[in-house]
Amino acid sequence: MNLVKRNGNSNGLFPSVMDELFKDWMGGTQVMHRMVPPVNIRENEDSYLVELMAPGMKKEDFNIELDNDLLTISSEIKHENNHENGKYTKREFMYSSFRRSFTLPETVKEEDINASYQDGILKITLPKKEEALPKPKRLIEIA
Repeated sequence: MNLVKRNGNSNGLFPSVMDELFKDWMGGTQVMHRMVPPVNIRENEDSYLVELMAPGMKKEDFNIELDNDLLTISSEIKHENNHENGKYTKREFMYSSFRRSFTLPETVKEEDINASYQDGILKITLPKKEEALPKPKRLIEIA
């Protein structure tokens, strides 16, 4: 069973039109897309692995919630505007709040979900329930 993405309706035409309209103003829509960290979701025999790319953050910056089979990863970082050595002519190093939500399949063992953050990647392991694991091959004798 696959994890289902809950948020974001992306139309392939819309971003390119927006980029052309706002090409040099505020960095175009590329800046908007950088504010929502990309996610990889992988299924193994015994678990699912959600990887969220968020370099430069700390593990304390993340909030991971599970509510009725809905896994929500969010973060809110406040920006400080103290410029000791001049003003910026262009500023692209910034994070803002984001929220990513995923509907979990019934096969996830919710009480054993764990998360880690290392090298800019937040990894959330979603183990499968025993009944969802593949059964080993069995030889049946004929009576």
